[in-house]
Amino acid sequence: MAKFPEADARLFHNIFVCKKCKSKIRAPNLKVFAGKVACRKCGAKALRTVRKK
Repeated sequence: MAKFPEADARLFHNIFVCKKCKSKIRAPNLKVFAGKVACRKCGAKALRTVRKK
């Protein structure tokens, strides 16, 4: 999808999607996997990485 590394980093690096309300959140990987980051919109802690098409 992204043709150069800067675009790839902007679109996919440290971006997660809420599994409940589908909103995007930019957060560090370690905090998300430790469960310290919650969704701003609905408060859920179930996040997944952005899918590359």
